[in-house]
Amino acid sequence: MATAVTAAVSFPSSKSTSLPTRTSVVFPEKISFKKVHVGYRNVSGAVRVAPIRAQVATEAPAKVEKESKKQEEGVVVNKFKPKNPYTGRCLLNTKITGDDAPGETWHMVFSTEGEIPYREGQSVGVIPEGVDKNGKPHKLRLYSIASSALGDFGDSKTVSLCVKRLVYTNENGELVKGVCSNFLCDLKPGAEVLLTGPVGKEMLMPKDPNATVIMLATGTGIAPFRSFLWKMFFEKHEDYKFNGLAWLFLGVPTGSSLLYKEEFEKMKEKAPDNFRVDYAVSREQTNEIGEKMYIQTRMAQYAEELWELLKKDNTFVYMCGLKGMEKGIDEIMVSLAAKDGILPITHFSRHMIKLHLVMNSYVLMIFVVIIRH
Repeated sequence: MATAVTAAVSFPSSKSTSLPTRTSVVFPEKISFKKVHVGYRNVSGAVRVAPIRAQVATEAPAKVEKESKKQEEGVVVNKFKPKNPYTGRCLLNTKITGDDAPGETWHMVFSTEGEIPYREGQSVGVIPEGVDKNGKPHKLRLYSIASSALGDFGDSKTVSLCVKRLVYTNENGELVKGVCSNFLCDLKPGAEVLLTGPVGKEMLMPKDPNATVIMLATGTGIAPFRSFLWKMFFEKHEDYKFNGLAWLFLGVPTGSSLLYKEEFEKMKEKAPDNFRVDYAVSREQTNEIGEKMYIQTRMAQYAEELWELLKKDNTFVYMCGLKGMEKGIDEIMVSLAAKDGILPITHFSRHMIKLHLVMNSYVLMIFVVIIRH
């Protein structure tokens, strides 16, 4: 049996409802969270993101039989629906942003007893307690799952979410609190939660263990990528060993808003040839000419390298985060293509094979495959 190396992951806040700010971690297998026993049946949860999926070619290809390059075999969807949700319980709920961060983000773990068989990249629905202004039960909200299929405890019986508490002042000067985000961020261990799903196949991991996976995230858009990266670097599977390159770009407003940084640093130590991470901290960092450091600004520093990777057949680009990030990412992608003599997409849109856009109020996910001409 391999010798375990004990390390510690420290969250930048002491406001945890079940774990201390330093959590026990065991390597090389994976990070292990200390489980809180509350004596119950289990729970699960996550935030829903929306997908753009695009395939672009400079000339229309011959029609071929579609073959998925993602891990879709055996994927379960909609096992639990709003009319018959799964009742789980909160095991852990801890704030993972600093006290001076612009907004609170919480990491939470729900028990499922293995009843919600999700995959990395899927989402689950949460039905918050109470009724709306019309006296009807609240509608579900979808959240991207932030844990691998094995879960944070490694027993395939939990699901984790990464949730930002929504609080803002409206045009009338009234304080408005998001119904579901505040319900989730205020949960105490042992509290029941109604869950639906799992849903979604758009964000599943690539089949190819040698693929290059480029992940672009802002804020809680990190959730699905944390699930990818745990499977790639913290777990051992008989049928899967990641030997490719995983490159994460994470954008946040302040250093105290960086999510799961300690985990990502452990991954770099564990697999320096297979994992890269670059942060874009917009309110604290600038580039060489004084521009704020957004994701597209950071990507521009690696423009040539990124473009060479994008031209490979087994490179996958995933994006998840705020809607506003789409324009900046699109601009950097177009500028990279232009360097190789490829026209902007608007100039050859008639050659688009497929473009599908689904968005919800808060988040946008993009999965792009670029086909070489």
